[in-house]
Amino acid sequence: MHAPYSTRPGSSISQSIMSTKRAPSHSQNNKLAILIAVLAFASVTCFFFAHHLFTARFAPYAQPYPHPADALPKSIPLASDTKYLSYYPHSGLHNQRIALENAIVLAQQLNRTLLVPFLRLGKPIRYVSFEKLGRFLALGSKTGLEHCPLVPAGIPAPDECSGYEEWTSIPWDHLINLSAMGENMGVKMIQWDGSPIAQYMKKSHINIFEADTLTLQDSGPYDFRFLDTLDDVSPTRDKYLYSIYITKLAQAPERLLQIGTLFGSSRLRLKQGVSKIVRRDVRSGMAFTNPHLSRVADMIYEVLGAVYIGAHLRVGDGQFEQRSTDNARTIWWKLMHLVCGLDLEETLALEQQFSPFDEDLDPPLIQPDVPSLRVPHPPLPPLPRTFKPKIRCRAPLHTSPPLQRLNIPLYVATDSPNPAADLLFSIYLQTFPCIFFLADFSSRLTPLDALINPYDRVPLKGFLMPVLDAMVLARAREVVVTDGSTFGTFVKDVLWRRHWGFEIVQRG
Repeated sequence: MHAPYSTRPGSSISQSIMSTKRAPSHSQNNKLAILIAVLAFASVTCFFFAHHLFTARFAPYAQPYPHPADALPKSIPLASDTKYLSYYPHSGLHNQRIALENAIVLAQQLNRTLLVPFLRLGKPIRYVSFEKLGRFLALGSKTGLEHCPLVPAGIPAPDECSGYEEWTSIPWDHLINLSAMGENMGVKMIQWDGSPIAQYMKKSHINIFEADTLTLQDSGPYDFRFLDTLDDVSPTRDKYLYSIYITKLAQAPERLLQIGTLFGSSRLRLKQGVSKIVRRDVRSGMAFTNPHLSRVADMIYEVLGAVYIGAHLRVGDGQFEQRSTDNARTIWWKLMHLVCGLDLEETLALEQQFSPFDEDLDPPLIQPDVPSLRVPHPPLPPLPRTFKPKIRCRAPLHTSPPLQRLNIPLYVATDSPNPAADLLFSIYLQTFPCIFFLADFSSRLTPLDALINPYDRVPLKGFLMPVLDAMVLARAREVVVTDGSTFGTFVKDVLWRRHWGFEIVQRG
């Protein structure tokens, strides 16, 4: 197609003059164009060659590492009209677990396939509003950093690899039996590797456009609550701002339902019996089943003599750090009075004798755990009179008959970096001569040294210590935990009861 002719006066003369002036320079212009093309091609070639050298520069030092196909989540061919549910994970392990529980229940109630994000271990992504959280998750991917684990020891890592081993992510199937739970619940699940969700869906041949997406965009952690009964309402004092009825949400025609945070034990307000059974079964299915961790936990259980009591003391962050002194005292009192059976006078006398704080205090107010009382369990077998741990105790055993019951091994799960030297644990160390922490079993933990994440080649042992801590604690004869802690609540409500074959406790 020709360019339109100019209708301005003198235009034809101008064009003729311009053509006449350019005619001698055609050869020079052609040479210049060829030179520019050659330089551009050389620049692009050098860039890609440099990029290859940059990303492969550590390859000669790399150790061959198996990448078993069965370690990867399986994709399920789905119909083109399948509806999906997706959410944004954040915070620590147990906050992510609670969000997953709620997501599975919602997916079952809404008849949607659930996109399950990998579990992030280590340095967490804190909660922020919907759009920011989506960006944080996208930027938090390790895509493009495949060369980072290949850097040999002794060679400075490149800047982009800074913090590479501060966190890792694994499929939930590596900790729990997610596949069996999905089959039992009738919920199809696709595990999402943490890459930007739009890219992952495209890679998985899930073609959903923005117009076919229903987004519940939160600006705060407690914006949306989901109710299963139309004539039910959240109490006015409730912390959630908006109520969404599950039966109405199930009618949404959009193929993708994208939610922000789903953390919160009371996020789902369930009144119908069928819904409560689904939630109970989902929570029960969250018990840790990793075979490597189970073998080590069983080994520690045997070393402790198969009969011990347990305590969880969270002291390291936020409100738990602020209340650490009160929480430590309350848990010690529960162990002495409720578990070991000492009366008030005996417990007060021992506290005055062993406490590092020079003050006379009244017994702490111990509130009953109402949700646990609603789910009573059969009585446990009585504690034996003597205990035979296969590991040396820290101090000489009590010889006074009234105190011999305190010779029972006590396993303490805690986030204190050095509990044996922590003043908060002084009264525990003096009261229980056979007190142990996970660090006391370092020689039994060596089988976990071989656990390497096949996705980013990061060693998993350090990230799995809190999980192992919970599994050992759950095998105790009785447990006392820190109130308000998601870790302690999960151990007491689910792991401990599953270990003893009791019905789990539901909260929320």
